Amino acid sequence: MFLNEGLNFGGLIAGAALIMIMWIGRTACIRGEYFFTKKLWILFLVIGLASLASALFVDSLIISSVLSIFGFTFLWGIHEIIEQEERVKKGWYPKRKKNGKSS
Repeated sequence: MFLNEGLNFGGLIAGAALIMIMWIGRTACIRGEYFFTKKLWILFLVIGLASLASALFVDSLIISSVLSIFGFTFLWGIHEIIEQEERVKKGWYPKRKKNGKSS
């Protein structure tokens, strides 16, 4: 399919993309909550839904898979942003002060 040599690299590409996208989602959740509070969930919702909608219209199975993984990661990130606020309250992560410095 991908190289037409009898080897199918589509699964490997999707798996590698999954690892990168999960790292991006985790980092966006932690830093996003730190700088923008949990109000960032609206942006995560828009990104997630836009990614899923665009995955429906892409012909390539690999690209559609990667867009779907991206979309579902950001939809799951909505839950994680809310949980991140609780982690900050427990002291597991630093809280941002009004002047922009962490406590």
